[in-house]
Order: sequence, then structure tokens, then C-alpha cells
Amino acid sequence: MRVSVIGLGAMGAGMAASVLRAGMTTTVWNRSPERSEPLRDQGAQVAATAGEAVADADVVVVSLFDEASVQEVLEQALPGSDPSIVWLQTATVGPDGARRLHELAERHGRVLVDAPVLGTRKPAADGALTVLASGPEEALTTARPVLDAIGARTLVVGESAGQASALKLACNSWVASLTAAAAQALTLARVQGVDPGLFLEAIEGTAVDTPYAHLKGRAILAEDLTPSFAVDGVLKDLSLMLDAGSDVMDTSLLESVRDRFAAASAAGHGADDMAAVVAGFEPRV
Repeated sequence: MRVSVIGLGAMGAGMAASVLRAGMTTTVWNRSPERSEPLRDQGAQVAATAGEAVADADVVVVSLFDEASVQEVLEQALPGSDPSIVWLQTATVGPDGARRLHELAERHGRVLVDAPVLGTRKPAADGALTVLASGPEEALTTARPVLDAIGARTLVVGESAGQASALKLACNSWVASLTAAAAQALTLARVQGVDPGLFLEAIEGTAVDTPYAHLKGRAILAEDLTPSFAVDGVLKDLSLMLDAGSDVMDTSLLESVRDRFAAASAAGHGADDMAAVVAGFEPRV
């Protein structure tokens, strides 16, 4: 199988490496060419353009930041591509964005599968993502070797574009809320003069414990903000959540979480890991 990976950020580079490990012929392309070089060293072919990257592909994995960047690349690469290619669109674009991208591909007679992923830099590099997929059964069958290479499991959500992206927003709302809640609890302990690390000890092994609280809590305590999921990426996703939910449900909790991440971004932490949301809880002066 010949696979192309478009976009080599933290997620795309990891997925490309996972496809290479699975023994598939892999071509990569990124707007910043220097990001391709580590993958060239691992055996990937490096294309000069997005169109060149997909010329001989069976499956294309698109891993970009948002709907606008995906649309730009699809408009470049779709027209000259083979109609038999299955396109896996893995960015978080929201259900409306997923449907618009599907319609763009459909106008060119191409099949685009809505396939956002759960996980960050390390699971991407380890081939341990969870893929949420919605699209035609035949396309999913064709793409199965790639899905198995990049993910520990694939959850098929349905056959229509937008279904997987809707579930992705629900999952990311949980991740963003958990991280903000951990930051809030640690800050609340600290401002009352209690060692914040004792919060993690107090919940350990109880019904309210969660590994994610310890993962992000330890990062906050160590002030280790090496990005696996950046604050500005979370902000983008929170905006998509509010767009999807504001007309049909109460979104006051999401709005509060969004405001804390926005405060952290405004404090200069936009490119830092989402654990930097703790900056949004700084004591008032």
C-alpha cells in the first residue's frame, strides 16, 4: 500500500513514522520542508508539493491545524489526484467543517473519510491513537491497514461526514474540562497555603481519581509545559464546541473553560502545553 501524509506537525510526523514502521511505502509533504527531513532519514519519500505527494497514493492522511488549512491543501491536491484514493481527514474541524470538506471532495469525485484522532504527540509516535471514523464502509475497508498502523483502535461512528467530528468535540470537551479542573484544584490548594501536590495524593485510588489528573497535575507542579496539545489548539477546539452547542444546550461551563484557556494564551502560553491553563487561575491582586 502506498500512503501519503500531508502535514508533519506533532501528530502528522508521528502518524507518518507509524505508517513507515508498518512497512508501507510512504510519501510526506509539509509546507515547511525542513520538517520532512527526519522522515526522509527513516525511509520516507519527500514530495515538493501536496499534489506531487498524492500522485501515486492509495490512501492519504491529512493532518493539519484547522478547516482553512485543510481546505487550502485539498483545493491544491484533489483535482489531479486519482479518483480511487481514500482521503483520511484527521484534523479537529467540527461537524460543520467536516461536512464542508466532504462536499469539497465530493465535487471532485473523491472520497474523504472524517477521521479525527484522540491522543497527543506520544501516542501518535507510538501508533497508539484512537481513531474516530465516519465514512463509507468500502473506504474504511480500504484504509484499514493505515488505520491499524496509526491507531491502537478505530471506533466507527457512522457512515456520514461530521459524525466522527461531533464525537471528537465531545471527547475534547472532557479533556479540556479535566485539565482546567486539575489546574483549579491545585491553585486553590496553593493559595490557601497547602502543598498543592497533596491534592493528587488525596484523590489517588479513590472513585474520583483519574490518570489524566496526575499526568497534567505533575506537569503543572514541575512547570513542565513542553507541548503535547497546545493551549491555542485547545482554544480553537473550544470555539468549535461552542459553535456546535450554543444553540441547542447550555454552554456556560464550556464558556468558563474557554475563558481560562484564553487567559493563559493572553499571558503568553499559547504555544505551551494545555497544562499552562493554570496561568488562567492566577490569584487576583
